[in-house]
Amino acid sequence: MTTTVLTASDSRSVAAVARARTPGARIPLLRLVRVELRKMFDTRSGFWLMASIVITSVLATAAIIAFAPDDQLTFDNFAAAIGAPMTVILPMIGILAVASEWSQRSGLTTFTLVPHRGRVLGAKLLAAITVGIVSMLIALVVGTLGTLVGSAIADVDPVWNVSAVQFLHIVLASVLGMLFGFMLGLVIRNSAGAIVTYFVYTLVLPPLLGLLAANQQWFADLQPWVDYTYAQNPLYNGSLTGEQWQHLAVSGALWFLLPMAVGLVLVRRAEVK
Repeated sequence: MTTTVLTASDSRSVAAVARARTPGARIPLLRLVRVELRKMFDTRSGFWLMASIVITSVLATAAIIAFAPDDQLTFDNFAAAIGAPMTVILPMIGILAVASEWSQRSGLTTFTLVPHRGRVLGAKLLAAITVGIVSMLIALVVGTLGTLVGSAIADVDPVWNVSAVQFLHIVLASVLGMLFGFMLGLVIRNSAGAIVTYFVYTLVLPPLLGLLAANQQWFADLQPWVDYTYAQNPLYNGSLTGEQWQHLAVSGALWFLLPMAVGLVLVRRAEVK
C-alpha cells in the first residue's frame, strides 16, 4: 500500500480548482426578461406578429374614419375596433412565448443555460405581460389619434366616452386573454395544438354553452360561475358588480389557475429534447 502526501503547493492547486468550479452568481431576473422579450422579436414570424399589433390598430382606425357615420366617430368605437384584433393577437403571443421552446426545439439550449425552469417561466410570464400592457398603450395612443383626426375630418367635436377605469378594465381583459394563451402553451407545449385549442375555446365552446343556457335553466344560473369567457365579457363593458367579480374569480380558478398549476408541473418535469 502506498500513501500519497499532498504538499502545500498541491493543496493550493486543489483549492484553486475548487474555487474555479464554484458556480457563479445567478442570472438576474431582469436580464432573463430582456432575453425573453428579445426572443419574441428575433424570428421573422415573431417580428411580424408584434408588428401586426400596430398594423391592425392603424387599419382598424382608418376603417372607422373612412366608413363610420359622423356620430359614430367616438373613442369608444375606435377602442372597440382596435381591441377586436388584439383579442386574437395577444393570446397567440402568450402561446408562442412558451410553446415555441418545444416547437422550435430551442428548449434544450434555454434550460441548459438556465437550469432553473421556474425562473425561465417567470421571465416569460413577465415578458408576456409587458407586451400585453405596452400593446394596450399603443392601442390607446392610436385610438386617441383616430378620434382627433376623425373628428377633425368630419368637423365634429371629439367624444371621449371611455373613462380611465373602463380602460383599465379593458386592459385587464386583454392581459387575461394573453395569460390564457400562456397557460395553453404550458399545458400543450405545441404551438399548432395550443392555437387550435384556443380557437376551439373562443369560437366553438361559447355558442355551445350559450345554447345550453338558453334551453336549460339550471345551467343558465350556473353559467356565470363556470364559463370563463362569459365571466370576462363585463370587463369590456367597463364596470363589474361585486357578484361579477366573484364569477370571474371562480371561473378563472377553474379554467385558468388550475390548468396553469398543472402546466407548471408538467413543464418542470417534462424531458426537453
